[in-house]
Amino acid sequence: MTDGDGTAQTDDVEVNLDIHLAHSARMYDYYLGGTTNFPADREAAGRALAVFPYARTAARANRAFMRRSTYLLAEAGIRQFLDIGTGIPTSPNLHEVAQAVAPDAKVVYADNDPIVLLHARALLRGTEQGVTAYVQADVREPAALLESARAVLDFSRPIALSMNALLHFVPSEAHRITEGLKAQLPSGSALVMSHLTQDFAAVETARLIQVYTAAGTAVAACTRDEFARFFTGWDLMEPGVVATQRWNPAPGEDAEPITDAEASCYGAVAVRP
Repeated sequence: MTDGDGTAQTDDVEVNLDIHLAHSARMYDYYLGGTTNFPADREAAGRALAVFPYARTAARANRAFMRRSTYLLAEAGIRQFLDIGTGIPTSPNLHEVAQAVAPDAKVVYADNDPIVLLHARALLRGTEQGVTAYVQADVREPAALLESARAVLDFSRPIALSMNALLHFVPSEAHRITEGLKAQLPSGSALVMSHLTQDFAAVETARLIQVYTAAGTAVAACTRDEFARFFTGWDLMEPGVVATQRWNPAPGEDAEPITDAEASCYGAVAVRP
């Protein structure tokens, strides 16, 4: 529940939604057709769509990439998942995909956005056999985030770490964060990532970055080589670094084929030797 000033109470924690300022998570929710957004978010999203008309399609492609990568990793035997930058719940969420394959899978969601805390209970509806948990944590403080995750996950066994559409919002710290997290994961773990790129729609993406910057959200795109650096030392799964919709597409997944320009994100999954 929210009050008129955008302040909410959840589990006795006060959450200031700051509804008068556009928020990247709520803009993303709007692109996906969700209802957890406010006028400021819709106005900013409208400006983004005016210069980058692919935003809705890109968001959909990114969510589909998450579902496919989670499914294939669960099929491969991974039973622990850490999803950082969770965002507002959109079904099917990561735990629903993982636990449909392996009901005993453990899933930890982590995010620092107040809006996600408000919806945390929706994230916790997993199977009786498995574990689904949520921690309020900031990816820019990976040590503290991992400490919270250790309460649920066994770091002596493989973990699938997902950071989808996240690191382009912390461009100056992205590689430091990634290497710090990778170093704590055991052999057999997987790194799942997607990231905005200008390689396919340079002009439109540059204008999109300007809109987000003007709305108070730092964002940066990367090249294919820059994205591939995140996976250094790990073994990329086939087909390697590709536009998100090209990563192991499921037959008939999308009735209308998505172009690289419409996706404008690279996606890849790598496993620690």
